[in-house]
Amino acid sequence: MNYRHAYHAGNFADVLKHVVLLALVEALQAKPTPFCYIDTHAGSGSYPLEGFEAKKTGEHRDGIARLHPAEKVPPLLRRWRDGILGGEGNEQGLKHYPGSPLQVARLLRPGDSAQLCELHVEEAAKLHELFRGNPQVHVHQRDGYEALKALLPPKEKRGLVLIDPPYEAQEAEYKLIEQALKSALLRWPTGVYAVWYPIKLRSQVQPFLRKLQHSGVKRILRAELLVHPDDSPLRLNGSGMVILNAPWNLDDTLREPLRVLAGLLSQDRPAEWKLDWLLDEAGSQLNTPSPLPASRLPRSPGRR
Repeated sequence: MNYRHAYHAGNFADVLKHVVLLALVEALQAKPTPFCYIDTHAGSGSYPLEGFEAKKTGEHRDGIARLHPAEKVPPLLRRWRDGILGGEGNEQGLKHYPGSPLQVARLLRPGDSAQLCELHVEEAAKLHELFRGNPQVHVHQRDGYEALKALLPPKEKRGLVLIDPPYEAQEAEYKLIEQALKSALLRWPTGVYAVWYPIKLRSQVQPFLRKLQHSGVKRILRAELLVHPDDSPLRLNGSGMVILNAPWNLDDTLREPLRVLAGLLSQDRPAEWKLDWLLDEAGSQLNTPSPLPASRLPRSPGRR
């Protein structure tokens, strides 16, 4: 495994992913019954922003650091940002960026649990150390796709699976995700599944999203943020989250935060955002996975 998230921690793609993740966790917390969080590619869990890797790329400066001084932000964004800045290690300013496992672990209620999978030995060891002594968090040093076969369905019967692989071989990774989702949905058809994906060339993403529309899931929501045109394979131009079995009104929760993020995270051109239902609650296809200007994005067909 050549990919190390420490080089990219806190960048604009992390901001999108983790704001959506918070919205999903808060949706699960709307009910008092426990939930399970499963992370298939957990990483090491926490990343020093003054370390060699982060300093080499400086990507967090165009991500989380942009939100640090922002004053007027929507409540969801404010809760997420304050959770990062108020976390352990950031008492004297933005020094550390917590990964998905740590962000979710800080939100767990009594009875909730987290299952974290990480194949890479060194990353898994750091993850073990990070959560040593935490009985709600269980770390598995194994392939996350394979682990889903053993972990699903969770004993809580409610919860969220985050699939956030490194995409070292992008088209091959999509096929692995499709196979993993097909198997997982057979075991746990009611679970919420959130898949993060990079956007370099739009043509690489569209086939994957189209196939998800035929997965048998009734509600699929797409959220994307683009800081560069999606026409170059040489850089990360944007990223997206596609949520299967998306909670009701998740689009209403995310619409204003995405609009504000597009303004805060713009780089050499105005950033663009997309938020639309690929399938509605009746399982009807609403949109083909193609680029849409933000001004033309359809509103949710879900209940108000």
